[in-house]
Amino acid sequence: MVLAGRTAVVTGSSKGIGQGIAVALAREGANVIVTYNKAPPDTTLGMIAEFGGEAFATPFNAEYRESISALMETAAAKYGGIDILVNNAAVQPNKWILEYPEEEYDLVMRVNLMGYWRAIQEAAPYLKKSTCGRVINVASIHAVRPTGFDAVYGMSKGGIRMLTREAAVALAPWRITVNSLNFGAVHIGRKSGNWFMKPPKRLPSKLAPGSQFLSGRVGNIEDGGYYAVFLAGDKSQFITGASLRADGGVMLVAP
Repeated sequence: MVLAGRTAVVTGSSKGIGQGIAVALAREGANVIVTYNKAPPDTTLGMIAEFGGEAFATPFNAEYRESISALMETAAAKYGGIDILVNNAAVQPNKWILEYPEEEYDLVMRVNLMGYWRAIQEAAPYLKKSTCGRVINVASIHAVRPTGFDAVYGMSKGGIRMLTREAAVALAPWRITVNSLNFGAVHIGRKSGNWFMKPPKRLPSKLAPGSQFLSGRVGNIEDGGYYAVFLAGDKSQFITGASLRADGGVMLVAP
């Protein structure tokens, strides 16, 4: 197990991509702090318990520094330190840019961007003591490509891309790597807010029948886990400040 004995904090890990990452890290031997806000963590904890993994759940609200600070203190007290921070907790109201109320703009930026920044700040004292400090920011292909259905979400993800680069420079003296995972469509269930995705553009059947993805399918939460394990491990030491795009090739062919 490539992460045996290490401690990982995964925000927003009661469901979706965060759940996939938490389970994968635990399967590789990490002690995982599962965080939740509204969705209960029982499913994630149950999945980890099935293979004898080690996990602990704690409530968390990415809007507030006090909650972020308490999370890091809890993780360090429970397992003796923090080696891996996965920033994943996010909100996505799915509203058109001309209809966005200011309070929801503030919420998206406060959770999706400021929440990541604050988490890095609060985790840094513990990561500096680790022999393999890692920060993984879950972003999106919409960091570089307009969403068409939630502009402010895309703006927050673009900010995360630059936050990743800035943090990689700042934390380099302690050999802490900072990278982002930029996902395309992933099966995670319905997100917050209204859902109005356009039907996918059809590609020739020889590429991907009935799909706009060169891979022939959309992503799943297990995919996120595979890539997070790599970035959290020793073999990724030479990668920092990078954005790993995992989108099934959709950015190559879809407008």
